[in-house]
Amino acid sequence: MPDISMLALFAVACLALTVTPGPDMLLIASRSVSQGRASGFATLAGIQAGTYCHALAAALGLSQLFVVVPIAYDVVRYAGAVYLLYLAYKTLRSTGTSFAPTVELRRYPIGTVFRQGLLTNLLNPKMALFVLALFPQFVRPEAGSVAVQILVLATLLNLIGVVVNGAVILAASQLGRTVSNWSRGRLRRAPQILLATVFTGLAVRLVFDSRR
Repeated sequence: MPDISMLALFAVACLALTVTPGPDMLLIASRSVSQGRASGFATLAGIQAGTYCHALAAALGLSQLFVVVPIAYDVVRYAGAVYLLYLAYKTLRSTGTSFAPTVELRRYPIGTVFRQGLLTNLLNPKMALFVLALFPQFVRPEAGSVAVQILVLATLLNLIGVVVNGAVILAASQLGRTVSNWSRGRLRRAPQILLATVFTGLAVRLVFDSRR
């Protein structure tokens, strides 16, 4: 197990990274605005499950694949972009969407939202490289199992994510309910357009962002 001082330093680093707006926070916020608090938390849960998967891959050395075989990085990156564009298409094709979380939850089951968050995270090779770059700095082989230490760090990262992104979810879902009180006509499809735009933006980011 990492010692307390090491965990405290890691927690500070994670907090600084988590409070910085990024793709995950944007996806969580847009889900919460358009589909309500439950969907926001389901998206967060999927993303955090993906974080554990990346942590396990790092512990097993699989994340090194992206370093030693560059084409593997590109394959996953483009697959992720295609998946996000597919989600954008499906979102725009859905019917009857409005700023009404209870309606949206029936159209988008929590399990589906969770899986989308999970796959979005898994198909982001930058997350694998992030875990590979950050976690080993806080792992000490003499402190016990490296795999256990990495999972402890992943758990700490996720706990901080629950606090930070939980606040984002609550604020964004409240915004969605507020807007639902006055949304009419053309604004009726605004949640679909917002979510599809986020998916498309994340896809473009995956395609054009450099590895560094």
